[in-house]
Amino acid sequence: MVVWNKLKITVHTTETENYLYKNSFDVEGGNFNNAGAVSTQVKSILKNIDLPINVIRKAAIACYESEINIVSYARQGVINLTVTPKTIEFDITDEGPGIPDIELAMEQGYSTADRQIREMGFGAGMGLYNIKCSSDIFNLTSEVDKGTFLKIIINIP
Repeated sequence: MVVWNKLKITVHTTETENYLYKNSFDVEGGNFNNAGAVSTQVKSILKNIDLPINVIRKAAIACYESEINIVSYARQGVINLTVTPKTIEFDITDEGPGIPDIELAMEQGYSTADRQIREMGFGAGMGLYNIKCSSDIFNLTSEVDKGTFLKIIINIP
C-alpha cells in the first residue's frame, strides 16, 4: 500500500516484458477530499515513462473524469492502468448504481449529479463525453444496481 497525499492507494505491480507499466488503483466513492489524486499520480507516472505530452494529456483527462465519476456515484472502484510500447489502457470498474441509459448519459450536459455534487463544482454532464473524446477506443458497459465497466485505450504514436 502506498500513501500519497493522504490517499491510501493499493498498488499491485506486475513486471512483464510486454508492459512498460501496470498497476491497479483503488478509488473510494464519496471521498471528494482525495478526488483527483489517482489521476495526478497516473500523470506523473506517464511523465516518468517519457511519453509524448499530448498522449499524457489525453490519458490524464480520461483518468481524471473516470475517477471523479467513481467518487461521485459509486461506493468504490478500481482503475487498472497498463502501459505498453503502443498504448495506454485503462480498465475501470465501479460498484455503483449503474447507468440505465448509456446513450443518454453520453450526451453533453446530461447529468444525474445531485445538488451537493454540483455545488462542489462537479456533475456538469461532460465527464463521459470528455473521456470518449480523449480516447482512441472507448467501450462502456453498465448494469443497473451492479456497476459500470469502462475500457479506454489511447494510442502512443
